[in-house]
Amino acid sequence: MDITEVKEVWAKVKQELIDVVPEHVFNTWITPLEAVDLENNTLVLLSPQQMSVDIIKNSWYSVFKTAISSVIGQNSSFSLNYDAELGKKYIEKRKKQKSKILSGQTQEDIKEQEVKKSLAQMQSDANLNLNLKFDNFVVGDNSKFAYNASLMVAKSPAQKYNPLFIYGASGLGKTHLLQAIGHYILFNTKLKVRYVRMEEYFKEWIKCFQLNELPNGRRRNDCNNLQMRKFRQKFENIDVLLMDDIQFIESKAKTMQDFFSTFQALYTNNKQIVIASDRQPKDIPNLDDRLRTRFEMGLVVNIVSPDYDTRFRIVKAYAQELNVNATDDVYEYIAQNFTDNVRELKGAFNKVSAYAEVFETDVNIETAQKALNLEIKKREITADVLAEKVAQYFDVSVKDLKGSARNQKVAKARQIALYLCREILKMSYESIGDFFNKKHSTVIYSCRDVIGEKIKTDIDLKQVINDITLSLKD
Repeated sequence: MDITEVKEVWAKVKQELIDVVPEHVFNTWITPLEAVDLENNTLVLLSPQQMSVDIIKNSWYSVFKTAISSVIGQNSSFSLNYDAELGKKYIEKRKKQKSKILSGQTQEDIKEQEVKKSLAQMQSDANLNLNLKFDNFVVGDNSKFAYNASLMVAKSPAQKYNPLFIYGASGLGKTHLLQAIGHYILFNTKLKVRYVRMEEYFKEWIKCFQLNELPNGRRRNDCNNLQMRKFRQKFENIDVLLMDDIQFIESKAKTMQDFFSTFQALYTNNKQIVIASDRQPKDIPNLDDRLRTRFEMGLVVNIVSPDYDTRFRIVKAYAQELNVNATDDVYEYIAQNFTDNVRELKGAFNKVSAYAEVFETDVNIETAQKALNLEIKKREITADVLAEKVAQYFDVSVKDLKGSARNQKVAKARQIALYLCREILKMSYESIGDFFNKKHSTVIYSCRDVIGEKIKTDIDLKQVINDITLSLKD
């Protein structure tokens, strides 16, 4: 692959990472990395620091893998190695930058830098991303309720809406609001804040257990009580807990039990709890009823896909944030063609601006059309085409698939259609539900718990899925 294309891919991966990696980690260990090749779905990265190789592989490997897979596709990977020559260049560059900064600083400048450094450390300890604040969240009808509720919680922690539960499809701004609450509280109070994703919480919780060999060859989990006490103190000795992706707790009985204790300790001591999920509490399968009822006793608000006007303003605001000059017709073009979520809009604009930079042209409508190549994409598979193919295969109508008929043939066809929209078209659960007139929970159940599980062992079902998939290429 051409080096400019490689760098374009790496830019997209970094955009994915910046949303989930703390700013100090991103700036220190990820920004200096260079992408040099993309071969056999493996992105080749070089680092000027040996330590960053160890840190990324030990602490952020799965996050990197997920980000790269979302850009390149499934079965992709990356290699990361230390490069001594790149290291020398990096050190020299840092020395020049530091020298240039120090030469023009007054005593007041230095004090201001110290204050900023202290604040940055607080934000780092809280696991916050500096880019996600209230002042750069674009509010639309889709998010107004959630935004105002979040702002009220930030202004009066533990006095209103405790817990606050925000739900909605991926990429709509839930994480942004959680982090914005954290920033506001840190800037305006002395309260201790911590943002954490449930997946990270679970991994830390698992580390509190040790696997011990038993005489009969089996293995036993033993809890390290000291580690567990430290783990619980870490979350119970804070004033504001911002818990993201709570849906990952489903079916993890012991973790649910432990998180219930954490929740109770915080709530009883009048600490603010804010939770985000891709679905509302009642739609999270196998969620402990004690947690479900407590999530619902505060305020539950949702964010949906933004309308055209909001999408236009999101793209324009993002361009200004990047300091990229573009014409309004570029924002219009992206807003008209990318309708699901904010990440999709930002990714499209990143591609256009990267294309303009590589080919040294302005960010205008012609550049956007060439970079995004949407006319070709429009001829590709759509939900309408997929639904028609499934309906033909089962000798039913698309109207049946979108209707409420429950006979076995229609129900099976409908579940397969939902599953293929998720697997092939990568549609969000909410978008699939809108298209087929089905509830969010129904789509999740069909995709993951019915077809997703059966296809692992049912040879006949695999053949049906394969036949329909092949027919889509005709």
